[in-house]
Amino acid sequence: MDCPLLDGRDYLKCAPDLAGSQVEISMKGKVLNPKGNFDEDESARKNSGQLPSLAAASEGTAVKHRVAVTGLGIISSLGNDVYTVADALYHCRSGVRIDDERLEKGFLSPLACVITDFAPRFPLSRKQRKTMPLYGEWAAEAVFQALHEAGLTPEDMQNGMSGIIFGNDSSCIAAIEQIQALTETKCTSGIGSGHVFRSMTSCLSMNLNVILGSKGACWTLSGACASGGHAVGQAADLIRLGRQERVICGGAQEINWQSMCSFDGLGAFSSRLEAPEEASRPFDADRDGLVPSGGAAAVMLERYDLARKRGATVYGEVLGYGFSSDGENISVPSAGGLARAMRTALSEAGIRAGDVSYVCAHATSTPVGDAMEAANLVEVFGDIKVPVSSTKSMTGHELWMSGASQVVYTTLMARHGFTAKNRNFYRGDELTSRLNILRERLDSPPTVALCNSAGFGGTNSCLLLSFS
Repeated sequence: MDCPLLDGRDYLKCAPDLAGSQVEISMKGKVLNPKGNFDEDESARKNSGQLPSLAAASEGTAVKHRVAVTGLGIISSLGNDVYTVADALYHCRSGVRIDDERLEKGFLSPLACVITDFAPRFPLSRKQRKTMPLYGEWAAEAVFQALHEAGLTPEDMQNGMSGIIFGNDSSCIAAIEQIQALTETKCTSGIGSGHVFRSMTSCLSMNLNVILGSKGACWTLSGACASGGHAVGQAADLIRLGRQERVICGGAQEINWQSMCSFDGLGAFSSRLEAPEEASRPFDADRDGLVPSGGAAAVMLERYDLARKRGATVYGEVLGYGFSSDGENISVPSAGGLARAMRTALSEAGIRAGDVSYVCAHATSTPVGDAMEAANLVEVFGDIKVPVSSTKSMTGHELWMSGASQVVYTTLMARHGFTAKNRNFYRGDELTSRLNILRERLDSPPTVALCNSAGFGGTNSCLLLSFS
């Protein structure tokens, strides 16, 4: 099969042609697990600002809506738009590099994934950038990309049934910058008002809310490395229950040495400096640690029936969302917590484990973490040899954004007709060898996919997606 993204084309110029072909693809086949819709006059309720009551929500399945994916946006070490990133996934390119500044600072591991050639198609004003750290600008660009793909404008978000939920768990560099400013000026009034907002964990949602003028849900969700996954799952739940009609959701992660120096001191990062692109090797028996990364990912979710009604292209559907917590160790995952999240997602959708065609694993390339995820996958799937790969073999560990970026990456695979392999997987260990880790790209798309993410403190997220 020929990938539709070959030949080194100008991806942005060819976007309309790709979108045209995707409309035809998305209309084929039947979507799994159809659910009911409201019978009430939606336009009247929307204009009045009235939300469906909790009593109505408890009356039965009639209030449970299907949730469509209608737009994607991505800024990552693989590229700064969905077409470049899809091509990188297809060819299994690595974004891992040696960061000279980390090397000079004395890091145990100077390996990192970085964002290069960031030139936003949807630039912000100087005033808007004042209250945002750099990764906030990445998030805004990803959001505008997703809106553009969905055929929506900021004006479409300016109502009580449209919201924003983003995953983020730190804004380290902004706090450091204001301390430096105080040290230099010896006067707090010289720090600048922008730092107040830039240093808040909720800086993403608050800035995006002001930029878009949205009137619905608006908050940042913090759940360590499961933040992005929980943000997408919670957004889907709000739509499924009729409390929102569309939500732009996702996650973002800053990239700088300052936010990673204490993490580096734990010895959690790969030290495979002689071959940086081979350093991140999820599930491989010789894995020796993760590679820190970051960026921003955005997903436009809409009520399925309303998206179809306005003629939007539906790229996928969120069938289920499962979450759990381990309740055991602050940094070591358990052998059963993630399995409970996976089972919840499957149960919510009425899908059997055997119906899953792909697992986009959380696996970060750490010895213990990957082994525990393997154990959880075996618990859920048993002898079912579902294809498994971790995109972190290419992107490194994108931390707070990873749960959301996996949704973007998996949807891009489905859109372009392939399933990415697990880079750098050569042989499994006692646990990972029981999985069907993809050593080669599949020239067939995922049809039903599980996206796992897990974070410190034992928080787990699992998203079940379908593509038709």
